[in-house]
Amino acid sequence: MPRFVAVYTMKPADIAAFRARPKSEQEAIDNAGLKAWGEWRKRNAAAIVSTDIMVGKTKRVTKSGIADARNHIAGFLIVEAADIAAAASLFQDHPHITVFPGDGIDVMPDVTGPPED
Repeated sequence: MPRFVAVYTMKPADIAAFRARPKSEQEAIDNAGLKAWGEWRKRNAAAIVSTDIMVGKTKRVTKSGIADARNHIAGFLIVEAADIAAAASLFQDHPHITVFPGDGIDVMPDVTGPPED
């Protein structure tokens, strides 16, 4: 079955606004979001190939060297689905965008394997 990478995105301004909220609000959102995330994982367990990988601060490596960088990537997950539309539909109610301040989930095919005939 085809595999798809789902990349969780979050704007730096949105995470900053979340962190500016009172600690009690952050904790309430975290608790509700983690519960919903666990429920989402159970509902979609058959499609999930890997555990969620959440990421932190970025270093960018270029020909000029290594420097601090910012991007919108918050993490990723790999799923299996019949096609990209089916893979994307798995994430319509995902807590990253319904509870947490995530702005989107980009779903794209894994093309690392040999091409299919």
